[in-house]
Amino acid sequence: MADELITAFVLGLIGGVIPGPVLTAIFTEILQSSFLRSFRIIFMAIFTETVIALTSLLLLVSLNLSETVFRGLSFIGAGILVWIATSIWKIKKIDTGEQVHFGFWKISAMILANGVLWTFWITICVPKAIFLGEQMYLGAFIFLALVEIGWLFSTSAVALLFSKFRSLLSKPKVVPIVFKIFACTFVYFAIDMTYQSIRFFLSQ
Repeated sequence: MADELITAFVLGLIGGVIPGPVLTAIFTEILQSSFLRSFRIIFMAIFTETVIALTSLLLLVSLNLSETVFRGLSFIGAGILVWIATSIWKIKKIDTGEQVHFGFWKISAMILANGVLWTFWITICVPKAIFLGEQMYLGAFIFLALVEIGWLFSTSAVALLFSKFRSLLSKPKVVPIVFKIFACTFVYFAIDMTYQSIRFFLSQ
């Protein structure tokens, strides 16, 4: 039982430092505003991911949906990432008029349409959570909570580390390059999500 609890926390720790759209959005917000402002995105992301975790748990238990459904979501997610990337690409300086606003719905849409994330929860986390739930009272929910705590801890740590380099990355000549890198990163994730989904469907 203790091993499952440790596994849950470690899964969250690893998930929080894996490069992805959310981490890129957090870095972008740090450069545009500050480290503290980036917690808006962190908390919005963890709220949405918690919804995904609970929904995945309920869906897997009651409907037994196939991975195909969630892989299909990746195509929508790829479009959302490209849309955000076009906004980031245009930034030439850190100026209020040019900032990309990461609102709740934009962050939520980006996460909810990430089929790979749904697959991660459904194929890895939720089965382990269900197993723990059979061993202890509310075990499934405790497992999911520990994953999210681990994610929050590691994501905050990475964001803090990145913020230490904000003064260097905020220089006028560096800003356009940094934001274009961020934009390309979003496009890369969009292409990767699409590729993985197409590969999945072709293998069926």
